Amino acid sequence: MRPKFTQRKIRLVGPVQLATAMALLPNLPLDQANPLELVIREEVKARKPDQNALYWAGPLKDISDQCWIGGKQYTSEVWADYFKRLFLPDEYDAELCKDETYIKWSYGPDGEPVLVGSSTDLTIKGFAQYLEQIHAFGANLGVQFHEAPQRG
Repeated sequence: MRPKFTQRKIRLVGPVQLATAMALLPNLPLDQANPLELVIREEVKARKPDQNALYWAGPLKDISDQCWIGGKQYTSEVWADYFKRLFLPDEYDAELCKDETYIKWSYGPDGEPVLVGSSTDLTIKGFAQYLEQIHAFGANLGVQFHEAPQRG
């Protein structure tokens, strides 16, 4: 039984990275009972930092400023956590999640679920879908969304 193989990711951007990948291949363990998988694909683009800034300055701010539930208002941080629980993908989806290791929930020592997924785990497309869901949620509560300030 071989030890667990640690996942490696090599971005092929130049000859040094290509040489690293070529040197790795002949040294990979061959194991019929527990084979490794080799995947070569276009790099998955994670959400952009500007998307994150617009998220906090736009829909989260509008919802936290305008929504009253049960006579209470909630902070942007509370809404962000709530939306992750509600709208992050439950399972890995190659179009929505930037990495195959994505998980939404883990479990604490008491066996209770713990949210470990993050919107930073989403691709550009995944984050756009996430924002659509948040806008629809807010619109159903009567939120008037404002255009987020543009960053210079």
